Amino acid sequence: MKITGITTHVLGTPWRDLTFVRVHTDEGLVGVGETRMLSHTQALLGYLAEAERNHIVGSDPFDIESLVRRMKYGDYGRAGEIVMSGIACVEMACWDIVGKALGQPVWRLLGGKVNDRIKAYANGWYTVERTREEFHAAARRVVERGYRALKFDPFGPGRLELDHDERMRAVGLVEAVRDAVGPDVEILVEMHGRFAPLEAVRLADLLAEFAPSWLEEPVPPENLAALAKVAGKTNLPIATGERIHDRIEFRELFESQAVDIIQPDIGHLGGIAETRKLAATAETHYVLVAPHNVGGPVLTAANLHLAACTPNFKIQEHFNDFADEEVKQAAPGVPEVVDGYFGLPTAPGLGVELDVGFVEERPSRGAHFDLFADGWHFRGTRAGAR
Repeated sequence: MKITGITTHVLGTPWRDLTFVRVHTDEGLVGVGETRMLSHTQALLGYLAEAERNHIVGSDPFDIESLVRRMKYGDYGRAGEIVMSGIACVEMACWDIVGKALGQPVWRLLGGKVNDRIKAYANGWYTVERTREEFHAAARRVVERGYRALKFDPFGPGRLELDHDERMRAVGLVEAVRDAVGPDVEILVEMHGRFAPLEAVRLADLLAEFAPSWLEEPVPPENLAALAKVAGKTNLPIATGERIHDRIEFRELFESQAVDIIQPDIGHLGGIAETRKLAATAETHYVLVAPHNVGGPVLTAANLHLAACTPNFKIQEHFNDFADEEVKQAAPGVPEVVDGYFGLPTAPGLGVELDVGFVEERPSRGAHFDLFADGWHFRGTRAGAR
């Protein structure tokens, strides 16, 4: 079997594009992969057009390791977000083809399941005003839908340090969410890499009484020493990793012991097998894995296959029941969240099929996501959070 070409399909949403890649073969089997880009979709499409010619066409889709290695190293330049995202789309599409060819779901090809169901946490649910009353009511709706965990960013567009009033406003939102969901539902606090260590530690102290299951990206991701400083001054778990695009770059993070949960994004880290390798390394450091996922149904399906066979898996992020539920129709087949958990996919391959017509009817809107823009908070063209 040989790959004869790829086709790309972009679905636009108010705050980001979802890019789907279909990999075609000479035996008629077609696989699908996905990533999401923030303001870099055209760069991704440009890279894929060149990679199709230089690396992809003529490859055997079963030889996934070889194809990934050529795409990552065969252009000599160091692979970053664009290249690793392009690799991820093609890689997961190849797994889809292999599973279809063998009549097996991908998780069986990765070693089989260690998890019979996958705990989910909701994101994208707080498309409301930043008031205690609105957050309380929205959080209640999440629990009523069956979720047992939810993540949210209570902070405005502040950077490095908040003034006292804004700090206490954010703390009040966390308090309102905890009150709404009760003591047994996990709440996960997103900081989006905004803060200087002193502010992150101060906020951690104020939030501790509400028992968040993690603080996510408390400081900008470039400085691991700053992250270690925060981790050394709070007992709250620290999560990070969505903006690291090469598993090798996680080495220093593990060595620093500054992280309790890593959040690799399959769609930016080179795909399923690369993320599986990273998860195995994390396991040797007793670090849990909670994959970042703000994509659509294909990315969600890929994450479920990974979670099924990952012993140190913690929880799976899911947007598509709240902020943009419509996008689930782009590739039907993903199990629904029931009582807070996904079931495992059972169909061959990834278990989803792309509805090209649905995607073509929803082209890119040219969305631009700016976390630090005035008025940022999950509304309008800025709606969304990573």
